[in-house]
Amino acid sequence: MQLLLLHLDDALELQPDFVGAALEAGAHEVSEKAIGSHLRLWARRQVLDELSRRLVRATSRKAAQPRLCFLGSGDFHHVTVLLLEQALERAKKPVTVIHIDNHPDWVCFDAGIHCGSWVNKALDNQLVRKVITLGVCSSDLASPERKGANLELLRSQKLELFPYSHPPSRVRGKYGSGPGFDQLGADLHWHSILQMGDKNFIDRLLDRIDTDDVYITIDKDALCRDDAVTNWDQGKLRLDYVLSLLSEIGFCHRIIGADVTGDYSVPHYGGSLLTQAFKRAEILIDQPRLKHDRQSVREINTAANQALLESLMGLMS
Repeated sequence: MQLLLLHLDDALELQPDFVGAALEAGAHEVSEKAIGSHLRLWARRQVLDELSRRLVRATSRKAAQPRLCFLGSGDFHHVTVLLLEQALERAKKPVTVIHIDNHPDWVCFDAGIHCGSWVNKALDNQLVRKVITLGVCSSDLASPERKGANLELLRSQKLELFPYSHPPSRVRGKYGSGPGFDQLGADLHWHSILQMGDKNFIDRLLDRIDTDDVYITIDKDALCRDDAVTNWDQGKLRLDYVLSLLSEIGFCHRIIGADVTGDYSVPHYGGSLLTQAFKRAEILIDQPRLKHDRQSVREINTAANQALLESLMGLMS
């Protein structure tokens, strides 16, 4: 297994104990903060392709091995697209993507790739059998069509979504029913983790994975505030439960790659002044304006990252 610390911001560097533990475990560090400032929130595909080329050059010695990557803020979740593509180039087999997140990341976005749109791009890959998203609590599920959600993914069952908890979503279109929802009139009624119960949901999840191989992507904003501090509004999953999910998945399936986002960092944006202004305006609308104690951020996120590191390394080795 190859372990990568991808520094697109300073989120990981603010956790020296975690970085030290990762280096002791054999991690390779790649610093790309300059390109990271252009990638943050969203970017043209060309920028992502340039980062992909740099990663290939920097990690070529272990290219054949499954990779676990920690990459900082959830503002970079669209980097999962290139990490997934590289994992599939190695594995060359159909894969199910397990996506743990407080947001569905299913928005239609034509100006490039957004941290809230990457699921669409992932499903463009012919080797991705489906994406299973779990843990969502956010308001993205309230009137999702008005917020740009690609609900056709639900209709086609290329995407299965299991919120942690959420009231019915009001929609205009007809989407039928799927593994994670039933449409009754103008409402999608979700099959939530809370409704099913923790153990029953694990059994349900394992039943929905129909490939030998899985790719796992974790945005820690799915975790409650006791277990993570992020740039985004946060969900209600507990870290111990996520670790249980990972253990059960890893016992039954081969993990061909994984990535972890959702650390906190102060945003810095590259690009034109207009691009920077658009991005600043977007976070004023979409991200909570909370003050974070630096020491608390370090301690909470270090504990979560070290637990995820230990779990995923054991499952992927």
